[in-house]
Amino acid sequence: MPVFAYKGRSNRGDLVQGTLEGLDSGVIADQLLNTGITPTEIRQTTQAVRKGSNPEISLWQRLTAEKKVDVMELMLFSRQMYTLLKAGVPIMRALAGLQESTRNPVFAAMLQDMRESLDSGRELSIAMRRHPKVFSPFYLSMVQVGEMTGMLDQTFLRLYEHLEFEKEMKERIKSAVRYPMFVLIAMAIAIVIVNIFVIPAFAKVFEGFHAELPLMTKILMGFSGFMVQTWPILLALLIGGVVAFRSWINTVEGRYKWDRYKLHIPIAGRIIMKATLARFARSLALSFKSGIPIVQGLNSVGLVVDNEFMRSRVEQMRDGVERGESILRTATTTGVFNPTVLQMIAVGEETGDMDGLMFEIAGMYEREVEYEIKTLSANIEPIMIVLLGGMVLILALGIFLPMWDLGKVALHR
Repeated sequence: MPVFAYKGRSNRGDLVQGTLEGLDSGVIADQLLNTGITPTEIRQTTQAVRKGSNPEISLWQRLTAEKKVDVMELMLFSRQMYTLLKAGVPIMRALAGLQESTRNPVFAAMLQDMRESLDSGRELSIAMRRHPKVFSPFYLSMVQVGEMTGMLDQTFLRLYEHLEFEKEMKERIKSAVRYPMFVLIAMAIAIVIVNIFVIPAFAKVFEGFHAELPLMTKILMGFSGFMVQTWPILLALLIGGVVAFRSWINTVEGRYKWDRYKLHIPIAGRIIMKATLARFARSLALSFKSGIPIVQGLNSVGLVVDNEFMRSRVEQMRDGVERGESILRTATTTGVFNPTVLQMIAVGEETGDMDGLMFEIAGMYEREVEYEIKTLSANIEPIMIVLLGGMVLILALGIFLPMWDLGKVALHR
């Protein structure tokens, strides 16, 4: 990926310079603006972004350093930084201690690079910006505000709580979707096995009687014969469909439509919607509480929300606020908040306690998500029973009914 050297001014007017990786200069400018830096010069350079000077790290590890730092390590880093800074330990000494204690050599290389950046006179947020795959724009904005307000220790505590909440929400969404997906996959496998192995065995038995078969049996046998003869083609079509679907959702339009459709999936869609709104509300509340300007906060929160449809609604709110509209008006026009939440936003604007009210909204959505997950099995079981019952009924009519008729004919003889 190309490397760009940039120069800019921070919110305090300080000169900031460094290097970032990106597809083009526009992407670099967006990254800088999202973190509160106004770029004055961006140019492509052949200089590589430094990943650390630890000789024990292989070249491949250095090239993939950001990819190998998971959320748990980032959470632990945030919590440890809060503890060390609160105890009065200088940042350089804190980073050195964390570098010595970590067991991940790639993470140690990143900390080494941050120490070198700080040693050269850069701020902590600037040093973190050199690793955009590890630290999100929201994380960087929070750290920058913490540096400006002198509350860096509290900022790391809030970031730890935010990352913990994000991880919990993602796990809840996965648990909500896992059960129905498992049941549907199991039913699909059962249908394939029955049509390829079971029904052909019964078909040979029926052919030996030379009798007229019921319509349902003919349909089942015809469908089974079709699957037996064309299963390689069907398998190829299935694989091609999966590849095409993954390619489609990797496009901007495809990802937007798929993320919008996910919110309307029966039962699971409600959970995904409420979990996404909870993440949005908590992230926005955290940015308000940390003193991030509302426009910059909405921009950063939009990057945190892991849903393109919801991100477009957040950007719609940001654009409305930039035009001078109230948060309540912009939230109403998005059409994703219920009247109770809109009323709480109105109260928050009137009282000036938007961060507290947004935390309340996040808590409300969290409780609803928890309740929806607890009742998920009770909501899905009737649907699964009906589907399984329908499948058994079709098999009974198609296979056992002709055997019953043939048995009665044999008895009359």
